[in-house]
Formats: sequence, structure tokens, C-alpha cells
Amino acid sequence: MSFFLSLLFFSFLSLSPQCYGEERKVRIIYMGKHKSGSSALSLPSHLAMLKKVLPSGVSSAETLVYSYGRSKSFKGFAARLTDEEAAKFSEMDDVVSVLPNTKLKLHTTRSWDFLGLTQNRTVGLPAERDVVVGLLDTGIWPESVSFSDFGISSAPSKWKGKCETGGTNFTCNNKIIGARYYNSENEFDPSDVKSPRDTEGHGTHTSSTAAGRPVWDASYFGLAKGVARGAVPEARIAMYKVCWLTGCWSADILAAFDDAIADGVDIISVSLGSDFPLQYFEDPIAIGSFHAMEKGILTSNSAGNSGPFPITVSNYAPWSLTVAASSTDRKFVTKVALGNGNTYIGLSINNFNMGQSVFPLIYGGQAVNVSAGSNELISSYCIDGFMNTEKVEGRLVLCNSVLGEETILNAKGLGIIMSSDDFPDVAFTFMYPALIVSTQDAKEILDYIMSTSNPIAVIEVSDEWLDALAPTVVSFSSRGPNPITPDILKPDLTAPGVDILAAWSPAASPTGFPEDERRVDFNIISGTSMSCPHVSGAAAYVKSVHPTWSPAAIKSALMTTAMPMDPRKNEDAEFAYGSGQINPVQAINPGLVFDASEKDYITFLCKQGYNTTTLRLVTGDNSTICTGIGVGKVWDLNYPSFSLSVPDGGYAYGSFYRTVTNVGLPNSTYQAIVFSPENLKISVQPSILTFSQVGEKKSFVVKVNGGKLFQQPIISACITWFDGKHSVRTPLIVYTTILPFDMSDVDSDALTSLRPNLPLARKKLRIGGN
Repeated sequence: MSFFLSLLFFSFLSLSPQCYGEERKVRIIYMGKHKSGSSALSLPSHLAMLKKVLPSGVSSAETLVYSYGRSKSFKGFAARLTDEEAAKFSEMDDVVSVLPNTKLKLHTTRSWDFLGLTQNRTVGLPAERDVVVGLLDTGIWPESVSFSDFGISSAPSKWKGKCETGGTNFTCNNKIIGARYYNSENEFDPSDVKSPRDTEGHGTHTSSTAAGRPVWDASYFGLAKGVARGAVPEARIAMYKVCWLTGCWSADILAAFDDAIADGVDIISVSLGSDFPLQYFEDPIAIGSFHAMEKGILTSNSAGNSGPFPITVSNYAPWSLTVAASSTDRKFVTKVALGNGNTYIGLSINNFNMGQSVFPLIYGGQAVNVSAGSNELISSYCIDGFMNTEKVEGRLVLCNSVLGEETILNAKGLGIIMSSDDFPDVAFTFMYPALIVSTQDAKEILDYIMSTSNPIAVIEVSDEWLDALAPTVVSFSSRGPNPITPDILKPDLTAPGVDILAAWSPAASPTGFPEDERRVDFNIISGTSMSCPHVSGAAAYVKSVHPTWSPAAIKSALMTTAMPMDPRKNEDAEFAYGSGQINPVQAINPGLVFDASEKDYITFLCKQGYNTTTLRLVTGDNSTICTGIGVGKVWDLNYPSFSLSVPDGGYAYGSFYRTVTNVGLPNSTYQAIVFSPENLKISVQPSILTFSQVGEKKSFVVKVNGGKLFQQPIISACITWFDGKHSVRTPLIVYTTILPFDMSDVDSDALTSLRPNLPLARKKLRIGGN
């Protein structure tokens, strides 16, 4: 009988989908920009388009998920479609692209002082309260003291947003002036709350990092104690909840961009991204940030947490700002003291005080669960279900991996010493006393365990140490080069993203594990998700001083004033840190800026191979034309950095045309200072630029000659324009590669499997579903 049941089951699976109705999935129909004079809301036209494609009996209104267009910036819609229906839309002349509804992933007491943006520099700025920072994230906890509106007036008159409560007790105030939430798949975890309220912590953390109000004596169980604040404490916050415990859907992200643009935000902060490269108009963040740029809004993006592997940087569109993660001069270390008097130091954020006592210590390989078919090797990695829990209970355990935290907790162990060389520069929080030591130190600890019949140890409370090497780019931060446009340097710059203390949602545990019953108002976490809001806040700071500056001008100011970083401490050099670490204080007075408009980016896209028909849809302008521009190098985009990719074995020749705008002194003369290694010849013509007024523009050409190159990872150089007061620094890199990059044949799952302990990193670094 079982044979016939199996046959019936597999016969059912093999039936044509049409027998039961093909599955409908949410697809995004992106149609480019609204043409001038067209209606802001295109709901009737979208329903009409659906009606033409859908079979009779299927309701257009019921399949429609979102109708984009409220912002009058871009148009399109999201709807539940079959593969066949989606294919019909992709053939339509007025459709730029049809995108699947993919799930994207989520990628401070000390950090702002470390950057030089001390509290006295951010208080009382006249225009700060008119700046609105919009965040696409997991929501926000409005009751947090970081979002108090004490002394803040009502929202600026330009604000058009609203506060969606979701029928819960969520409320906005004069600090959080807008909140919306989106879930196109209607997919919820039992812990999710259907409102803008943050039940995960991530969005509350990023919001307070960018624009949180000062909170004195903030700490994580006494660690990192100090004043927690954002870059612009008086600026307003608008939260667009697009991420849930299950992830962040692309249709929701586009809807949030549409609303944020229409609502009147000034800066958009997006600490999330795709795991894999996408072409610009197949990427919802690139699409949304392009149309935000058209409306004068800069988007700040996280670079991703897939480092130190190369070509892993995400959010690489030239019209947005891509942020890597670096350290501050504070690090958290934890000691384990053994019974033989030896002490070993590891990284963790450990607030558990075990007192002066010592406790039994066991090696995971000594707790073999024979009944489960385990052996010493398997149990040494502390894998759940393969350990003898009676031997673990009441003991500290040494494990050969970083995956045993839940295992030891479930077995009633007292604490864990984990062995790994994969996380040398970031501390994690745990549910009980724990630390990560090097594999060499773990070997010595194991030697001690094996040398005595009664091994004992104690894990001490964490200390805060001065990190004299800071800033360095952290190992998990994604690296360049740019996977889509090798001649645009990405990431753009770096900002603190390691061990950042900021506000937290009391609905979430500090570790992210449901077994952890502790609750905190402030938490310490790491990731490019944390570095991104630092730059978003810095951009809002510049915007508050220069409210009329374009997104490109603000971006240029942040990049050209960034503090140079030491390539001896960052072997990937500019592929790790871009222009360097942000310097918000200098960014408000950069001297010169590299400005760019929509027209400049359209020329760039022409050279990327986009055709006139597509770009007319994107721009909503029938006068857009690519004829005569030609596909090729994009060296002439007015970008505040220079990147020359050379086919392996080819010649390193390049010519870059740039224009700078004087935003410094009315009468000033700038001299070009070139730093270059001997094997690279760089000339700047003219090498002197003289300005007679603010707003005046001057152009120059940079020519590069590096001869024939073979297997050259990166050659670093830079050009600095100096007038005696302002230093306008732009990095220049040359490297070899196989061009063009083609990632389509790369097995992303295989690549992921090569990255050590990535599942733990994703959980601990608050990425990807946590």
C-alpha cells in the first residue's frame, strides 16, 4: 500500500501547474520616472494594465499589492503574478524591468567623540530641527528616552508624512514625526507586531545612532557607560518599517522609498542590502535611491557584512553613499583565568560576574554523547544533541568552534570558551559568561585541562581597553572592487561599526536569542548596519549647515574631508575604506565639492550600456538620448574618487575629466598635490585652480600611466587640492581584473559555504533575519 501511496504522491507533484492554478508571486513592475504634469497617483492605470494581462475572473484589485507614484518621482506597481503574466509585462514598451520580490537582509557613547563631533558642536544649530532623517529598517521603539521630544517644536511645515499606529499603542511625537510599516507578503513571525514598533532592536539602534537625543549614563549592564547620542540630536526621525524577523522584501523597500520622498525626508538611511550583485535597475535600493537623488535626497547605504572577501560590497550605485565599518579606540576584552595561574584574553562583551570563585572546566571532546553516535571530534565542536549533558552541567566548557552557545546553555553549562581566529576584531554578546580566544590559546587551555585531574577556571567581567591601532576596517566589512562598475570606487568611505552602544527595543533580547530573557534599553552590536547611520547622521549634520546643497555635494564633502587610513593596517586599502574615515566637523567646510546632477548619472548609465528607450522611461524625459556617447569607460562621471581597472596583462592608461565648485573662500587658489608610487605616473592639468567667487566652477584633467600590469591587486595614490586652509583629497587606485565582471555563473551558496562561521556572524552581527 505504501508503494501506491508514494506513486500517487509523486504523480500529484508531476502534474502541470495549470491543473491547480499556477502559483502567484509578488513581482515589481518598475516603469521609471513620472513624466512632468502626470498624475501623482496611477492606481487606475495600473489596474487597467493588470486587467489586460490577467485572465478573466481574476480581480486586478485583489492582485495589486502597491501602486507606486505618491512621490511623483517614480512609477510602477507590485502585484501577485504568475511567471507567464510577469513575462508579458516585461515585453511592454513602458516597463523598465520586472523584479521578483526578493528578501534582503539587515546588514553611541564613544563613536561621535572619536570622530571629533563633540556634543558642543551639535547643539543649537539653527537648521538642525528642520532636517528629517528617514530610515528603512525594523521599526522604532518610540518610548526610548533617545527619542524624547522635550523642548522640540512641532514638525517643520514641509513635512507631509503620517504616523501609522497599526491599531496598537504606537505613537509619534515631535522627534519621531513619521512612522509607516509594509509587509507585501503578509509574512509574520509570532514575535512581530503589525505596526512601526520595533520588536527586534535594529531600527531603534540605527535611529538613535543617527539622530538620537543625548542620554547620560547610558550603558550595557554598566559597560560602555557615557552619553549616548546621535550626530544630529535635534533632527527629526521618520521610520519606514520594511524589515521583519523574517527579512526585508524588495516591494516594501520601493514602497517605503516612494513614501519617504513624498513625505519630505532630507536624508535616507538604509542599513540593508542584497547578498549578491544586481544591475542598477534590478535593485530596489538602487532604483529608490536614484529617484531620491532626483528630488535632492541623499541615500546612505551599508556596504555589507561579507568581508574580508573581495567583490562583496553591496549598494554600489554611484548616486548613493556606501559605508564600510571601522573600529573606534575602545575595545571590549574578557579574561579567563585558569587554575594553574595562566590568564588568556579574548573578545566578548561579558557582563556576568562569576565572583572570586573558580569552577570546573571541561573540554567539549570529553563530553561525548555515545547514544547519539557522537565521538570526541564531534563533541569537541559542542554541537547540540551530540554532547553528554550530565558532564556539561555546572561546568565551563572549552569548544573548538563558535557554534556551541545554545548547546551549552541547554545543557546547563556555566559558561563557554570558544576557539576561533575568524573574529579577531569584534566582540559579541552572549547569554552567559563567554569569550572567544585564538586557536593557539585554546590549544594551551586544552593542554592545561589534560594535565590535571581537576581543571578549574573563571571567566571575568569584560574590561574596556584602548585600541591604539584604531581606526581599522573590521574583518566582516564587505570589500570592493565594485562588482558592476569597476571604474567607480566602492565603498566610498568608512565609519564606526564595531561595538557601538545605542538605544534598543525592550521587546528584544540583547543577544537576539529567544532563550535570553534579559531586556536592555541600550545594546552594543556591530556591523555595517551600525556604520551606515553614522554617515547618515553626518550627512544630516552637513545638510543642517548647508540646506541647499545637492546630494552629490554633501557626499563629496564627506568623502574629500575623510581622514586617510593606514594601508599597512588595512591590506585591502581603498577596497576596504574608500576615501577614509568620516570627519563630520571638516565636512561642513570642504572648500571644493564635486557636484553631479541627474543628467551626469544618465550619461554614466549610457556608458554602462543602458539604451535611450530605457533611460527615457527612467527619467520621464523624451529628450534623453544616448546616441554619440557610446558604451565604454565611465571615467568622466564627476565623482570624488578615481578608479582605473585594467584587464590583466593590459596597459594602465586613463584620462579623467572633473569639475569642482568653490564653496570655500571667494578669492582662493588651489594647488594640486599628487602622491603616487614610483611605478605610476599621474599628471593634473591645470595643476593650479584660481577662484574669484563662491559657486564658481573650474575643470581639470587627471592622466594616469602605469605601463603594463599583471596580477596587480591595487596601487594606491591620491590627489589633494590645497589652498592653505582646505585640503580636498581624492583617492586614486589602479588594479587589474578580468573585465567585465560576470558574477552570473558563480554559485552564491558555494561561495557562502567558504566563508567561515557565516551563520554565526549573521546572527551576531544582526544581519539577515537575525
